[in-house]
Amino acid sequence: MCGIVGYVGSQQAAPLLLEGLARLEHRGYDSAGVAVLGGTGLRVHKGAGRVHALTDSLPKRFAGRTGIGHTRWATHGPANDVNAHPHTDGKGLVAVVHNGIIDNAAALRAELSDDGIELASDTDTEVLAHLVARSSAETFEAKVAEALGRVEGTYGVAFLHVDFPEQMVVARNGSPLLVGVGEKETYVASDLAAIVRYTTTVAHLEDGEMALLTPAGFSTYRLESSGLAASPRTASRLDVDPDAYDAGDHESFMHKEMSEQPTTARRVLSGRLDERFGTGHLGGLNLDPRDLRAIRRVKILGCGSAFYVGQMGATLLEELARVPADAEAASEFRYRNPIIEPETLYVAVSQSGETIDTLLAVQEIRRKGGRVIGLVNVVGSAIAREVDGGIYLHAGPEVAVASTKALTNMFLAFAMLAIQLGRVRDLSIADGRRLIAALNALPEQIEQVLATEDALAETARRLAGAESLFFVGRVRGYPVAREGAQKFKEISYRHAEAYQTSELKHGPLALVSPEVPTVAIVPDDELVERNVGALHEIDARGGPLVVVTHENVSVGDLDCERIVVPKSERELDPILLTIPLQLLAYHAALELGHDIDKPRNLAKSVTVE
Repeated sequence: MCGIVGYVGSQQAAPLLLEGLARLEHRGYDSAGVAVLGGTGLRVHKGAGRVHALTDSLPKRFAGRTGIGHTRWATHGPANDVNAHPHTDGKGLVAVVHNGIIDNAAALRAELSDDGIELASDTDTEVLAHLVARSSAETFEAKVAEALGRVEGTYGVAFLHVDFPEQMVVARNGSPLLVGVGEKETYVASDLAAIVRYTTTVAHLEDGEMALLTPAGFSTYRLESSGLAASPRTASRLDVDPDAYDAGDHESFMHKEMSEQPTTARRVLSGRLDERFGTGHLGGLNLDPRDLRAIRRVKILGCGSAFYVGQMGATLLEELARVPADAEAASEFRYRNPIIEPETLYVAVSQSGETIDTLLAVQEIRRKGGRVIGLVNVVGSAIAREVDGGIYLHAGPEVAVASTKALTNMFLAFAMLAIQLGRVRDLSIADGRRLIAALNALPEQIEQVLATEDALAETARRLAGAESLFFVGRVRGYPVAREGAQKFKEISYRHAEAYQTSELKHGPLALVSPEVPTVAIVPDDELVERNVGALHEIDARGGPLVVVTHENVSVGDLDCERIVVPKSERELDPILLTIPLQLLAYHAALELGHDIDKPRNLAKSVTVE
């Protein structure tokens, strides 16, 4: 959740660090800070609040060509100036920034206190600076290795030391870090967004790896019980457009990313549909037809929106491939000591590819001998490197915390997986071709939904006045409702709850009133009559209704507002029904004056448990 950026080279570090931190704001944070090494030694400037406040208050003379910066999301201790990163030892010899959680921090703090060291902050991170400063090892990297050898937990860390003015040491264990290489300068970041304007030539560190950075480049090592072992790693150039990390003419990244969905949908489908044989062509799965036929069950793991789209994917897989499938919250998976079955295909879903709960679930599956594939958006991410195969989403950088275009591409990836798995089993070539034609039509249909934004904005402004809302749907519509409620609550801060429409009469109907609107998902399918019947129960109790539906669906004399989306094949309808819910949430949040790209208490890439 926190952000790290670092620089060593010939330029002044502070402006680069501050720009990098501004580009990491989407990750979520409550304080920020920078430290530089220069002719006057180690200097630190930090405080609670936004990066722009840090920039405005930066001393005029803050020179140094080596530096680290951080945006903090509070775990140990409240968000205040003292707990903000970077942290230093008592003598100002060492500075450190840290993402993650040190599990044995309390014991280390007690040990340092017993030795007469006064700790300034409430954080777990501060102990790292003291441990490195106390080390008697000769080299900077050896000092850090000695300190990290005493640490239990997760970390992405970057250290400065006054005795090594043109060096930086960074290390990773469970929290992402990448090293960027420029012309006689080297960078480190927790997210490419921080340094993309300066370099796209990067190397991703693996868990248990450390790197020594100098202006001339970097050297990597494995952290082993016997000490450091050389672990040569080279940087490679990523095919990334730096402009993709700018909002351009849009008022927010979320708006930009919603508008990009037709383009990104075409991109994820490109080259992956075989119209002749009515199947998908997903070579990255590393599964041949025999492997696919041997699958007896599919288990999908994700968090938040990735979990809800996983539920949509499970329905697709059961309908098209006729294989039992279900989705589960990755954050709960490993804690119940799951039984890993050799004939089950596990699917990990994550936009960032760094979601710690999902990554740990993947590692649990692999530890027990299971086969797992990934649906991830970020090339080279931890989950992408950990899985046996997968589908890259090709949605491009997604900066807003609320996922839109990546979620849409997740659904399309599931659709292609379901078709390919179905075609080696019982799905007919006619059905395969029917679905592929529908997939090819989806980008244009998404454009049609986006074209109704002005009308949706009017509806959203009315919904924004409610303190609480219901989102309801059933079967294919239920995960759509869950995703709609998720979007609405995370950026509008209104209470939004999703229920199966069929469950209303088993409890939630007691809360229906004129003050509690319901957004209902009613696709044109075999359940129309039952869905409309349930909505009459809401209408009879004075509950305002917004119905997201298709043109041919008749609601009779129901008092409601209709949002009509284009009709696809019934299996693919959920994604088109999801798009207007994104716009409703967006414009409700806009009406309420919220910071849409940076919702409170949330982060884009959740890298701590």
